[in-house]
Amino acid sequence: MPANHFNTHCPDWAEALLNGFSQIFLQRHPLCGLLCLLAILFTAPVLFAGALLGAVAGLLTAQRRNYAKADRQAGLFSYNGVLVGLLLSLYFPWSPMLPPLILAAGGLSAMITQQWLKRTRLSEYLPAYTAPFVLLSWVFLCFAEPATPAPALELNTLNLLGAALKGLGQVMFLDHPLAGALIAAGLLIADRRAFAWAMAASAIGLGSSLLHHDSQVALLGLGGYNAVLAALAFSTQRQQPWLPLFGIGLALLVTPLFGALGLATLTAPFILACWLLRTGIRLMRQPELNAAPCADGENQPRLR
Repeated sequence: MPANHFNTHCPDWAEALLNGFSQIFLQRHPLCGLLCLLAILFTAPVLFAGALLGAVAGLLTAQRRNYAKADRQAGLFSYNGVLVGLLLSLYFPWSPMLPPLILAAGGLSAMITQQWLKRTRLSEYLPAYTAPFVLLSWVFLCFAEPATPAPALELNTLNLLGAALKGLGQVMFLDHPLAGALIAAGLLIADRRAFAWAMAASAIGLGSSLLHHDSQVALLGLGGYNAVLAALAFSTQRQQPWLPLFGIGLALLVTPLFGALGLATLTAPFILACWLLRTGIRLMRQPELNAAPCADGENQPRLR
């Protein structure tokens, strides 16, 4: 569904903020972002302020540093700030120091994103995705208290259905089926193909966790969220419909690597899987580029 009608009634700053929430799921759609925002508000209100502060910090930093308006409006400087704000609100108790920390981290994530964007556009640099969030979070988690284990869930049909939705919500640390349902609705509005791949990836991640006898990981949706993001990253590739499936498989394959290294998983498997897949595609295309005929002497290419 086009976002144009919604945009005509949405101020620029609000559109940029909402796009920041939708960009967590690699979409640019304010209504999708609004539903992601409501998913946080309705299912984890204690995280809402942190998410909003992180988004505002990223946007204000981009405005003050005069980053490209098109990128600001697309939400590219806000989504990492949202995720950092969510993580800090989840792992650290609220205190007078927490809001300034979220604002500083959100602003820093925007600056990292800008430098990454510049390199991506100047050369064939790999996309940042959520790398700024992951790098900052690994530092912050060194000072966090260990998380309290979630209560065990019974393996039944209702919990399995809920787990498929939780696979979407866990991208934003949300473990309630309602959060996943709101995000799924946002994806359906933004891009039906993205919605279909996200639901399929969550189901595949759920099945993979059950096959590995990790029933609690499966029922909490923790086995599927990286697969969801990897599928969304390649869901627009209509000429190569197998790419999202490869992304899902790679994300599931590399996930145990981060636990073995003693690092928090976060969205790192999604990033690594996408980088590996993009690098592989580039290497496969290289022989074709090298074999392309050169221009003859009468039609030499001109330098610009």
